[in-house]
Amino acid sequence: MIKLIMHGCNGKMGRMITGIVNADENVQIVAGVDAYTGIPNEYPVFETIQKCDVEADAIIDFSNAGAVDGLLDYCVEKQLPVVLCTTGLSEEQLAKVEEVSKKVAVLKSANMSLGINLLIKMLKDAAKVLYPSGYDMEIIEKHHNQKLDAPSGTALALADSMNEALDGACDYTYDRSQVRKKRERNEIGISAVRGGTIVGEHEVLFAGEDEVIEFKHTAYSRGVFGKGAVEAGKFLAGKPAGMYDMSDVIGL
Repeated sequence: MIKLIMHGCNGKMGRMITGIVNADENVQIVAGVDAYTGIPNEYPVFETIQKCDVEADAIIDFSNAGAVDGLLDYCVEKQLPVVLCTTGLSEEQLAKVEEVSKKVAVLKSANMSLGINLLIKMLKDAAKVLYPSGYDMEIIEKHHNQKLDAPSGTALALADSMNEALDGACDYTYDRSQVRKKRERNEIGISAVRGGTIVGEHEVLFAGEDEVIEFKHTAYSRGVFGKGAVEAGKFLAGKPAGMYDMSDVIGL
């Protein structure tokens, strides 16, 4: 039985992950950490990570950027692997994550969905075959109307995967409305849609002469991210120090 600490246990993702773990006989949440302790849990909840004195195999973090520095210090002190899902980290914090990964296992990914990470692998293979044959590459991403960033981090990760497969041959284009000219051969176009309660939809087009090949992933709930985080926690338990991502979890 793998024992986890849920950092940010009373947030939306924390509560969702608690439910996912309860249905998984191979893993257990033995403690939670959250500044808000007004929600009853089956495990003990601490207001700060420094107060947590429960032994575990790994930590899953879905908290906020302000709590990450203390979390990283705790993980080094306890030699506890961490699945770092909190977004919006500063450049200084990202540098600290890199340093911490030299002392303890850290898993950080642009998107925790197993499906998205499998898609990244598929896009790398597709780009190597289709781009040299003249296919244009376009990404369309859709999210809810409360999302602040555009394009999404996942859309950029998809573009990066294709560009990496092509040895950095491509440039990214986000807005064609300001310039009247035809598409450049090496463009990866990224379009963002914001509306309603769309959880997340990413579509990648390879448009060639007389045919279009489409890759698409749709998240219908945030549960896909929670499921991926739990799988990542199970994977990371017992791993040596280093930086990991979801491609390691699914063996790509």
